[in-house]
Amino acid sequence: MSNASQMKSPRRARSSALFVALGLTALAVLLALGTWQVRRLAWKEDLLSSIESRIASDPVPLARIEAMASAGEDVDYRPTIVEGRFVHEGERHMLATHQGMSGWYVYTPLELADGRYLLVNRGFVTYHFKNREYRPVGLVQGEVTVVGLARSRLEGKPSFMVPDNDPAQNVFYWKDLSAMAATSGVGTADDYLPFFVDADDTRNPGGLPIGGVTIVSLPNNHLQYAVTWYGLAAVLVVVMAVWLIRGRKA
Repeated sequence: MSNASQMKSPRRARSSALFVALGLTALAVLLALGTWQVRRLAWKEDLLSSIESRIASDPVPLARIEAMASAGEDVDYRPTIVEGRFVHEGERHMLATHQGMSGWYVYTPLELADGRYLLVNRGFVTYHFKNREYRPVGLVQGEVTVVGLARSRLEGKPSFMVPDNDPAQNVFYWKDLSAMAATSGVGTADDYLPFFVDADDTRNPGGLPIGGVTIVSLPNNHLQYAVTWYGLAAVLVVVMAVWLIRGRKA
């Protein structure tokens, strides 16, 4: 064997060892990511199944929802039924879309028998009807019964991409319960229950707001992600095998 060949062999061996080490590390990472996505897939499917089961269940009294919330239980999407009186002058408006239209969700304080308040998402109106004076028929008076889904409050802005709310202009980009309650002019923030209720699709007088706007849309792309990570791991194994086989023949 020539001196040049003797010099190349240790260098090639070190290169091969480094390549294998890096390849195995990358393979372990890819397999871990794939396995994590499989676990996330199972979690997401269980969550979606739970939400569907909740929505299909019979409404329970508001007192039951409140007790669950106080105990730290998840009340999101649980059907409930509540009675009270809408205080329309306290409407808060959140930017929204519905069936291809842009406009607002109308959150209205509902005064309960004990003097506390509950923010109810009565539904959707287009931009023109943000001013409640343009939809007087829908401003129902007196005692009402609302059937809908309890919705948990958000602890903070869901994403840095979401604009900051502008309570002074009654423009909300995300449902900040504390800010909505504090700026409604109806009671104080402490007078409000710590969750919302989305009204069902029972038609309001005059057709506005349009009820039943709850969206259950949780992205579930974990299977695609798992296939991607495992696919990349398989490609890496093939690349490593080809490289090592060629290295031995060299």
